[in-house]
Amino acid sequence: MIFRRKSDGLVIADRAEKAETFKTRLLGLIPRKSLAAGEALWLDPCTGIHTCFMSFPIDAVFLDRDLRVLLVERDMRPWRLSAFVEEARSVLELPSGAAAALAEGDALEIA
Repeated sequence: MIFRRKSDGLVIADRAEKAETFKTRLLGLIPRKSLAAGEALWLDPCTGIHTCFMSFPIDAVFLDRDLRVLLVERDMRPWRLSAFVEEARSVLELPSGAAAALAEGDALEIA
């Protein structure tokens, strides 16, 4: 699936996978050695993440039910805990730096 910003069509990820089972959300990106440009993992539902056991940094974009950006945690290194975002419905995990153009309040859409 493709995630893009509604206001201008900027593509945030063009190869996003959805993790919707407990197991896929629990493992997240742990089994991966890296995340290539354009790739993403969408954790739904999710209100907080960790990067324990991961071997690379990521950007984490917390989204509400309408895919509006609530928080962007940039360059989360391995062995970190994100903020707990009670209002979040999901989290989009991206390669570090991929969320540079995003800001709180941006609306995303899935194409």
